[in-house]
Amino acid sequence: MSRTAATPTAAPDAPEWSTGLAEMLAACVHDPARVTTDLPRRIAAAHDASPYLFTPQAVVRAASAAEVGALMAGARAAGVPLTLRSGGTSLAGQSGGDGILVDVRSHWRAAEVLDDGMRIRLQPGLTVRQANARLARHGRRLGPDPASESACTIGGLVANNSSGMTCGTKDNAYQTMESLQFVLPSGTVVDTAAPDADQELRGREPQLHAGLLRLRDRVRASAGSRATVERLFSMKNTMGYGLNSFLDHTAPADILAHLMIGSEGTLGFVGEAVFRTVPVLPHTATGLLVLPGLAEATDALPALLAAGARTAELLDAASLRVAQRSPNPVDEVRGLRVERHAALLVEFAEDDPESLKERVAAARPVLNSLPTVTGTTLVRDPRIRARLWHLRKGLYTAVAGARRPGTTALLEDIAVPMERLTRTCEGLIGLFDRHGYHDAVIFGHARDGNLHFMLTQDFDSAPEIERYARFTDAMVDLVLDAGGTLKAEHGTGRAMAPFVRRQYGDELYDVMRELKRLCDPHGVLNPGVLLEDDPTAHLRSLKSVPEVDPAVDACVECGYCEPVCPTADLTTTPRQRIALRREIALATANGDDERRRALEADYTYTAVDSCAADSLCVTACPVTIDTGAVMKRLRAESHSAAAQHAASMTARHWATAVRGVRVALDAAHAAPAATVRAATSAVRRLGAGELVPEWADDIPRGGPDRPAPRQPAAAQAVFFAACIGSVFAAEGTSDGAAAAFLRLCDRADVPVVVPKALSGLCCGTPWQSKGYTAGHRTMAARTLQTLWEASDRGRLPVVCDASSCTHGLEQLPGALPESERARFAALRFVDSVVFTAEHLLPALPEPRRLRRLALHPTCSTVHLGIDGALRTVAAAVGDEVTVPDDWGCCAFAGDRGLLHPEVTASATAAQAAEITAGTYDAYASCNRTCEMGMTRATGRPYRHVLELLDEATA
Repeated sequence: MSRTAATPTAAPDAPEWSTGLAEMLAACVHDPARVTTDLPRRIAAAHDASPYLFTPQAVVRAASAAEVGALMAGARAAGVPLTLRSGGTSLAGQSGGDGILVDVRSHWRAAEVLDDGMRIRLQPGLTVRQANARLARHGRRLGPDPASESACTIGGLVANNSSGMTCGTKDNAYQTMESLQFVLPSGTVVDTAAPDADQELRGREPQLHAGLLRLRDRVRASAGSRATVERLFSMKNTMGYGLNSFLDHTAPADILAHLMIGSEGTLGFVGEAVFRTVPVLPHTATGLLVLPGLAEATDALPALLAAGARTAELLDAASLRVAQRSPNPVDEVRGLRVERHAALLVEFAEDDPESLKERVAAARPVLNSLPTVTGTTLVRDPRIRARLWHLRKGLYTAVAGARRPGTTALLEDIAVPMERLTRTCEGLIGLFDRHGYHDAVIFGHARDGNLHFMLTQDFDSAPEIERYARFTDAMVDLVLDAGGTLKAEHGTGRAMAPFVRRQYGDELYDVMRELKRLCDPHGVLNPGVLLEDDPTAHLRSLKSVPEVDPAVDACVECGYCEPVCPTADLTTTPRQRIALRREIALATANGDDERRRALEADYTYTAVDSCAADSLCVTACPVTIDTGAVMKRLRAESHSAAAQHAASMTARHWATAVRGVRVALDAAHAAPAATVRAATSAVRRLGAGELVPEWADDIPRGGPDRPAPRQPAAAQAVFFAACIGSVFAAEGTSDGAAAAFLRLCDRADVPVVVPKALSGLCCGTPWQSKGYTAGHRTMAARTLQTLWEASDRGRLPVVCDASSCTHGLEQLPGALPESERARFAALRFVDSVVFTAEHLLPALPEPRRLRRLALHPTCSTVHLGIDGALRTVAAAVGDEVTVPDDWGCCAFAGDRGLLHPEVTASATAAQAAEITAGTYDAYASCNRTCEMGMTRATGRPYRHVLELLDEATA
């Protein structure tokens, strides 16, 4: 079959239809501002984790089921398709479309824990991890455990019938769903929790109700259909619609609810789901069993599963070779000469230590009988277990990160009967060799016969697409000949839609077509997804991935970064920042100057200036891209030589600059607020919008001087009091964190050095964040030299009282030329909460305790890995310490929240609502500007946790 190179669907740059479409959509929602047809916003929203790209005509952030129903009616009237989008982490193209893209994440994050965690009611915008965080205190979790749980949302979990490593077909979304509330394309809202749900469905949708009964009886009456459905759904299977619903359920309302699961947004919108939960098994033992080959690995599975292994992950020889290239490979593969080997990562888990001990002991004869190459040790140490799981989960990182720039990382999944697993693995390896995918790896959930394979593909030329097409056709033959399913977990999407008929046969495919017609007679919802008669549809609208920057070229647009990004609900996410750069590059290459100019003009604020640059994205990114650092670099590239020189001069005269800011803040508080606001607004209009904030009454006065020098004998540390505590006064009547820390040191009889000339030093973060590289370098040289001498060439640790500044100090040597960094390598930087937890708390008097304390960790405590120490100090003063379930970076980011207050307002909205709904005796954090941001967001007085500890032990 002849195929030609595919191109993504075009995004009209000056659409004549946009005004009319926008007006129609605006009439469907309460707030018209949630509707946009602007080119940059449409292009940013177009990108998802799949290899497909469809640019929508409009993007709408819906906020209620009624709005979604109205949007469906509007789309039907306009003859424009509608696609529902939540997390955008789906891999097969089901979350993109070229019509109306409806965001059902931003306003859909409610959760209600029911029956002490036995059940939970969820909206589609919450991630699986966020849902599980709410259940954790009850010792429960959701049944589905997808590897993408940090980013995939409940909407996608339902739409794809998600499963995962341990849930199998027993605890997936289909099996653990108790009830759904969904909206049909007609606008009818169905809540299957209602006792009369089926009667209501029959009354409001009589044709649909009757049609479901007819299809139910049709499937049940055919022995062949029943056999096919039972065979395919005995495995993990997300190919096509969940026709097992017709066998498992009788009432049309129940049948339809279960058909919604795995329907990929083609039958309706699920606005709420109630799930039965499963217990968390906290005691685990894990081992990597390396075996001579695939046959030996798969042969071992039945006995291991019978012995109680809850997880059994398969890794082929190529996966083991990738794992060996890790900077610190696990002992089981270190030095192994990998030939045809395979491995099983097995895990046993129980409720309590004794049960686990008994389980492992019972499994020991099975383990000892295996022909392993490197032993059968099972470990319980969390650190070693984490390394073993990193080997498995890091395969995606290793392959995707090492792929050739300009190519796409494809992660596919299939399932076959267990007895055919070995043959299928060997067949896939043969296909990789035959079609030139030499970097492909196979891994997967072996206990379910569920294989994932990953390969890299270029979609920018006809020969490459032809190669991919040949491979796909051969893979389909291999899997279906083995009696398997072409999609086990990731959903059919567009990638496998042309093959649904072949997997199910004409009769069941016709049942699916009839189901779609009954629910969506006008074909409005996600056309081309899940069902597709064009055999080459999966080869069109493929995404081009141009090289734009070595720092971001490895991005696979997976979306893992989005839940941790503080600007996700306001401007753009890291994924979108990278995708827009790629789109700008494509527009430039195509000579489309109008499109390029529109994207570049928008990019300055929505990507660069609004970025909090907190770099939490790198903590979530599977290929470790630091988009925050890239935005800082782009800021640096925008600065003139004169601006860089001025920033460097400021670094040289920092003490004077800080005094000037303190005087200005005190003067502003003494002057009429209206006058100050007018003055700052005028300065901002003159071009200082990224330097001078608009005045607000909650901006603190100037702070105290930094501590006077101390040179005690037998000092145990050097104290570097952050300048931010001198720029801004502390909350209330406190004299700040620095003074509190020194009093705590005195009280605990722990002497510390305070360096001379401290008033002119800084951690460098203000320059780094704003992209003033010359000033950053200047301050780095001055500060590091002083601390080098004060610490006796690194003998003493340097303690800082602001977490972002501790993080900044750690990064400070990187601002220097490489030749100058080595001599400062011995410097050790410790945050004050860590030093307090380890050295001061044991020597302090018993604190007077508060009943309830609200705690705000910071993005820097995450980077530094000191959340535990922060909680330890907080627990020393509070009986009940609460970190909001909706915690995230406050995005104050030094002065970013002052310059762009809308960023902090958006970033803190959910956690602020959670905090203000409760009652607390105190509110704490560990960084002055974060305290300011949370105080502004909540109207509650946030203070440094050391200030509270100081008062509690005075």
